[in-house]
Amino acid sequence: MQVILRKDVQNLGEAGDIVNVKDGYARNFLMPQGICEEATEGALKNREQNLARIKAKQEKLHQEALDKAQKLEAFGALNLSAKAGESGKLFGTITTKKLAEELLAESGIEIDRKNVSLNAPINRVGEYKMLIKLTSKVKCEVPVVVTASEILKESVEVEETPIEE
Repeated sequence: MQVILRKDVQNLGEAGDIVNVKDGYARNFLMPQGICEEATEGALKNREQNLARIKAKQEKLHQEALDKAQKLEAFGALNLSAKAGESGKLFGTITTKKLAEELLAESGIEIDRKNVSLNAPINRVGEYKMLIKLTSKVKCEVPVVVTASEILKESVEVEETPIEE
């Protein structure tokens, strides 16, 4: 089925593109969410008229993403602290939601957690790289430094009692 995308879809296309997708994917996912419309004769004529407006909007979003990427690169490293064990293993994992919240709190730059990806889960003290996809063409990396706020004993020693026979 041919559809016209209203929004950018990763690995599929950008807003205004005409793409071929499976019928079920279009009818059950893309159309109900308002991501695309069926490429009918009237929709294609309407697309041609709105193409300049769509391109101008994309250019504006691209420029905003470039500005945000420059701010993120100028910000430097994101410093986090969490409870950790003696070996450096964190009690819990730092999620992309937590990273987005901390980035907003420290730098004032708002990032959607869905745009944050990590090359490895953050579950130990150390340095990590956080990849932020602002648009399909604009990406930036922000270093994340995780330190231990307090070091807790990892294992509790159990007192052994002799078994009576």
